[in-house]
Amino acid sequence: MVSGSSTVEPISTGVAELFKAANPDWNYSIEGPGTGDGFKRFCAGETDISDASRAIKDEEAATCATAGIEYIELKIAYDGMAILTSVDNTAVSCLSFADIYALVGPESTGFAKWSDGQAIATELGSNTTLPDADLVITGPGEESGTFDSFVEIVIQKIAEARGQDATTRPDYGSSANDNVIIEGITGSPTSFGWVGLAFAEENKGQVKEIEISKDVNGTCVAPSAATVSDGSYPVSRPLFIYVKKESAAKPEVAAYVDFYLADGTIAKVLETVPYVNLPADELAATQTTWDGR
Repeated sequence: MVSGSSTVEPISTGVAELFKAANPDWNYSIEGPGTGDGFKRFCAGETDISDASRAIKDEEAATCATAGIEYIELKIAYDGMAILTSVDNTAVSCLSFADIYALVGPESTGFAKWSDGQAIATELGSNTTLPDADLVITGPGEESGTFDSFVEIVIQKIAEARGQDATTRPDYGSSANDNVIIEGITGSPTSFGWVGLAFAEENKGQVKEIEISKDVNGTCVAPSAATVSDGSYPVSRPLFIYVKKESAAKPEVAAYVDFYLADGTIAKVLETVPYVNLPADELAATQTTWDGR
């Protein structure tokens, strides 16, 4: 019934568990192969709901339209992305967007050490000293909404200003599986990677969350539910579910989404995972969108 973002999967699953507790005869299936793969299934008519850690792309919307799939976009929460390294990496505690671009942006292909990015970082105005240490990168692949959000928030503006494609270097260990990414980061003492904040928090102690500054030589901010909520942490994004309009007429789907968006449901689920609740006015707008289907 539900497929898509591995970031949103814990929310949809938590809601489903609460709903099933009150409705034992209701059954569900929720998978998290990634936002892009989820939309492929959704636009092929294979799922009722698509979890997404970014808004649907124009080309995905066009695929759905061609297939006659109409949908309802519902914002449900906010999430941060954690930029990670090994707990053993004492040389790195804060990075700016410019530093990150220098390490994993499109001009960094082939860089094998952190210090290989120094010239680009310095050219961009950074005073950060990147260590002379192996740079072992593990992160989401292109099928992941976390990859898309990372590029859009951190890489795109700098890349376009420098006449480069808005993407990452291709030569890193990519995976749609967050567990594989964590394994990659823990597997090298000077690793680099990124995942959704909720998953990073689940693995706190195994990985080190790097503080981030949007601007060169700016204020370093640690990722947390509080800093995502107050807007001070710069690597954050909205989360969505997309409901197929045809499926919204199914009683079992409509009841689930009604429960999902009811006052207090998402907040209850978010007591156990570090996502951020929508402000009351944004949740009300989401509820209005759903009610107006």
